[in-house]
Amino acid sequence: MVFSSTVFLFIFLPVSYLIYLAVPGVKAKNIWLIIISLLFYAFGEPVTVFLMIGSVLANYIFARMIAHVKNHKKLWLVLSVIFNIGILCVFKYAGFFVETINAVLPVDLPVPHIRLPIGISFFTFQILSYVIDVYKDNSVVQKNFLNVLLYISLFPQLIAGPIVKYYDIARQIDNRKLTVDDTAYGIRRFIIGLSKKVLIANTVGAVSDAMFALQTADMSALTCWLGGIAYTLQIYYDFSGYSDMAIGLGHMLGFSFKENFNYPYTADSMQDFWRRWHISLSSWFKEYLYIPLGGNRKGKLRTALNKITVFFFTGLWHGANMTFVVWGLAHGLFLMLESYKIIPLEKIKFRPVKRIYTLLVVCITFVIFRAENLSKAGIFISKMFTGFSVTTASLAAFTQQFSVFFVVILILAVIFSAPAVQLVEKKLSAGKKGAAAIEYGSYAVSLVMLVMCIVSLASSTFNPFIYLQF
Repeated sequence: MVFSSTVFLFIFLPVSYLIYLAVPGVKAKNIWLIIISLLFYAFGEPVTVFLMIGSVLANYIFARMIAHVKNHKKLWLVLSVIFNIGILCVFKYAGFFVETINAVLPVDLPVPHIRLPIGISFFTFQILSYVIDVYKDNSVVQKNFLNVLLYISLFPQLIAGPIVKYYDIARQIDNRKLTVDDTAYGIRRFIIGLSKKVLIANTVGAVSDAMFALQTADMSALTCWLGGIAYTLQIYYDFSGYSDMAIGLGHMLGFSFKENFNYPYTADSMQDFWRRWHISLSSWFKEYLYIPLGGNRKGKLRTALNKITVFFFTGLWHGANMTFVVWGLAHGLFLMLESYKIIPLEKIKFRPVKRIYTLLVVCITFVIFRAENLSKAGIFISKMFTGFSVTTASLAAFTQQFSVFFVVILILAVIFSAPAVQLVEKKLSAGKKGAAAIEYGSYAVSLVMLVMCIVSLASSTFNPFIYLQF
């Protein structure tokens, strides 16, 4: 089940939320949240829901052993890491590893085809962060298994993040309040996220899919740049839209999740981009991999190796395909080039130039991320810079995408990728009357967007979130 489905919007959410409001006391609400969260996951994963519960139980035991066994804490931590990474390797990377071995060595091992559980990368990293935090500080350990199960299974962030650290919501599990303001904010934030997904991401995504589906002979610089730009916008609005919905649902339930995006397409360097893009993942790798490896404390060579290692695993985390690995390594390379002043961004005083550079790197590397394989990515990128011979077929493929609706959505997508709305609201909200007008206006706009989303969902085919595959 996904947030942008009619089943979720018209059945699951209203029914489960009304019962949640009616249930008295935090403990009873927590039990109800666990029940509906497991039902939410089991809707699409009726068998692997037991895998998730088993993972939570195993890590609950690991954490308790770490907290209470004085002489073998590191052993229990190592066992937890092996267990969690082992689950990922079996379900997500087994086929990829065997295919790689077959390609490198003169062998022909049978390739296993194991169905990937939805959201396994998210909930595995989340529970692993809990165990590591307990190792760092025993006071973090939770004695109540149901609280740990709720932390992992909480449906707003279960299948596509953001990755929530336990200590960020530990107090909220046992002590939270539902307020009218939080509920109103949560509903508006959810509608914003739904609009990002349904109205923007799905629209530009259809164009992106059409351009990436073209045969090589029908590609040109026009079609490839259109496809690259469309996908760059699609993945941002798709994933940030999901994060908005998760954060909004969290507020409706009394939880406060940290932001996962901060206008990444306004970044003026790749380092700045990763401070703004998928913040929960980048902070996870920084806290649990980069710093333990030594961070930047052991010389330039070791720092470079640490960064490459982090971005190798960042790419691999996204999927069992060399396209993701190369995407991650490319980002790591540009980060190092900036760090060592080989790309001297500090000498460029005109900020728009730095932003254009960053957007170009992001767009081109997202082509690698989107492509089916490295060969297709290479052809697509080469056409972006050399495909100046425009055939009738490629021109037709390009021009037929520009409906009035697509052009309007494209313009809005570019505008909303920057904090333009916030700047306008800030100017208009000066004084009590202005602030009241903005508040009431936001409700009206939210209602209109919701109606538009419902109409769009009623007339469109199912279009899942990009990050559900990770």
